[in-house]
Amino acid sequence: MKKSVKLICLLLSMIMLAGVLVACGNNTAGGTKSTKLVVYAALNEDEMNAFVSKFKEDTGIEIEYVLGGAGDMSTRVQAEKDSPNADVLVGGSVDVYEPLAKDGLFEKYDSPNNDALDARFNDPNGFWQGWYMGVLGLVINRDRFEAELKPLGLEYPKTWDDLLDERYKNVFVTSNPVTAGGGYIFTACQLFRLGDDAAWDYFAALDKNVHHYYKGAGDCISPVATGEFIVGMSWVHDIYKQVKAGYPIDVVIPEQTAYEIGGVAIVKGGKNKENAEIFVDWLLTQEIGQMNTTNSNRYSVLESVASPEGLPKLEEVNLVDYDRARAGEMKPDVVAKFDADIVSKR
Repeated sequence: MKKSVKLICLLLSMIMLAGVLVACGNNTAGGTKSTKLVVYAALNEDEMNAFVSKFKEDTGIEIEYVLGGAGDMSTRVQAEKDSPNADVLVGGSVDVYEPLAKDGLFEKYDSPNNDALDARFNDPNGFWQGWYMGVLGLVINRDRFEAELKPLGLEYPKTWDDLLDERYKNVFVTSNPVTAGGGYIFTACQLFRLGDDAAWDYFAALDKNVHHYYKGAGDCISPVATGEFIVGMSWVHDIYKQVKAGYPIDVVIPEQTAYEIGGVAIVKGGKNKENAEIFVDWLLTQEIGQMNTTNSNRYSVLESVASPEGLPKLEEVNLVDYDRARAGEMKPDVVAKFDADIVSKR
């Protein structure tokens, strides 16, 4: 009888121990697969909500996200480097990603879905991944242009140089390259297009027509759409959203325009690395590339995804020879000079 009692006690102890081990195994820290992903996103809220819903449907993984500008999100990743809260940084130009990669804030990851992509969309060092393209353009209030500028003999601008016409004085708005990623890419565009000396002459001449500089590139769109100004510089995909919304505006893509490569990267030290890798792979599928193009009007890096409906095909857009590596290297000096020579002298 005593042996039986001891045997029963031993069996109960083993069962209890197995239960403890199972309980520990169900803890994410103990190795069980997580169903969570924390994303810092430089995207619009409607776009991110679509991703959240579709990613949960496809993978069972729930996304928690924080929205902000690319500069703000990158600053947050930098500030949290000793104790990261995010698993992924997504959206915004890879120009913003490069300094973070050099500071060791990203994990290397070579997605199997990027093998067929043009080399410019893959970080040669493996720290970031390009998944969309954004093109710079102009938003024009059709009603005010036809009423006020067309009678003066102006047609829609075809080049960036056309904006130097004095008849655009105080009806043109753009963004500050010190604070806006799009504003900086516009500035780099002119430097690559014209060369250093001619570009700085261009900025000084254009400044005479600029009513004021907005903090973000997207900030220029609504004031033009509502008729406060006639012309603004911003991202074509964001402008076209307002076209679809019914505002009396048109999109113009000037010759020799610049473009961004939208990035995604895995934050080093994030708590859900495996899910972050799944997310990167998922972004590079045709279905999600098409969904993003449909929702955001951005061009996909995948050749299998059609260009945004209503916009020119990417091969029809005249792109400047944009040296992304040089743009990143020269950015601190360029924005400091622009702030000192242009913005601070207004």
